[in-house]
Amino acid sequence: MANQPATRLHSQLDFGGTSAASKRRGREVVRLHPQDAAARGIAEGDIVRLHNARGACPAAAALSEAVMPGVVQLATGAWYDPEDPNDENPLCVHGNPNVLTRDMGTSRLAQGCTGQLTALEVEKFTGNLPPVRAWDPPAG
Repeated sequence: MANQPATRLHSQLDFGGTSAASKRRGREVVRLHPQDAAARGIAEGDIVRLHNARGACPAAAALSEAVMPGVVQLATGAWYDPEDPNDENPLCVHGNPNVLTRDMGTSRLAQGCTGQLTALEVEKFTGNLPPVRAWDPPAG
């Protein structure tokens, strides 16, 4: 589930101090149930990789019994920052959940947002964590 964060309005002021203070190691925080974390060898504060057939993103794990087993919660609004902009199934190094969700309206008539829910896997992130470049100005 992707929620609206308390530290910014959608992605507005994602670069600001309040939003940055809510992140860990510069990444969005994903809440997951302690049972799900234990089954995957994930501890509080670990960097995890959320992924499905559409894409992937890293996030910092926060264990919480307020989240049902089998559910994760990642806030919307991290600025999109693909490791490889040409990748068909990108890794957003900053933690934007849009790489995981369908870009499809609720119906041909309504076209409401369906982006808050998706199916994905969670695993402990291994390897080097790519730098966040979302706020770097373009070369030129």
